[in-house]
Amino acid sequence: MEAKNVYKKKILLMGSNFEISIVALDEAWAFEKIDLAVKEIQRIEALLTTYNDLSETNRINQAAGNKPVKVSQETFLLIQRSLRISEITQGAFDISYGSVDQSLWNFDTAMKSLPDTAMAKRMLKLINYRNIELNELNCTVFLKMKGMRIGFGGIGKGYAVERAKYILKRESVEGGIVNASGDLTTWGLQPDGTNWTIGIVHPNFSNTIFSNLNVTNMAVATSGNHEKFITVKGKKYSHTINPKTGLPVRGLKRVTIISPNAEIADAMATPVTIMGIEAGLAMINQIKQIEAIIIDDNDKIYTSSNLNFK
Repeated sequence: MEAKNVYKKKILLMGSNFEISIVALDEAWAFEKIDLAVKEIQRIEALLTTYNDLSETNRINQAAGNKPVKVSQETFLLIQRSLRISEITQGAFDISYGSVDQSLWNFDTAMKSLPDTAMAKRMLKLINYRNIELNELNCTVFLKMKGMRIGFGGIGKGYAVERAKYILKRESVEGGIVNASGDLTTWGLQPDGTNWTIGIVHPNFSNTIFSNLNVTNMAVATSGNHEKFITVKGKKYSHTINPKTGLPVRGLKRVTIISPNAEIADAMATPVTIMGIEAGLAMINQIKQIEAIIIDDNDKIYTSSNLNFK
């Protein structure tokens, strides 16, 4: 009997290192299916990117304060789900954060000083998910204020991961992992019949695993200051911006969310980081099928009530 193997492909997509791993009997068949998943992620990237003037996201942003923009049902529904998460998290998750993302904070460059506080406060008025108006009948999106911008940095990768999994399962791939730099989803079993082992990266050493999770049919997403941050006057500032202050979040090194759905896991990691330990865990403990692991700046570990983590 022919043995099953895990076949993997690494590729840069959506500004992240994706690794797609699937269980299959045949190598050629496996990479054919993986390439279908890659094409799906590329399709979503083209839809959601802010680096292409013709993307639906940028067309919405360019018409801010002027007119509604007709979009695909896919983009419309993603925005609709995003607004629901904004309601649940009381605005801690807000796709209109794009209004200040690059203009005040750019974590891809060596920032030498903090942005002007008064300017940050002025720009905060542009961040308000309630000013994103959806028309379900016409499938249009309208940003009510000039200068408003939306971005899918907090949910887009999770959505793409979930879509890639959908494509692979549709193609009869019985097990695998789609991993976008730590935002990942799993299904099925390894060739030996066991669950997938997911490594939780050490908060201080990016190449070191400090704990493992054995999972299947679950998604994991992480938000933290371990990869993208700036240091100004000896203080470390995370790339996660609090939409209510316009300032980076401090105090937490890492938030990991575990959920059956990668889009939800991705979308909940950022708001828990922003809300902090007490409020973040209180919210997670009220939602079924979502768990959290939080590591603070002193490396103390906190978990949601149903999670037994060591």
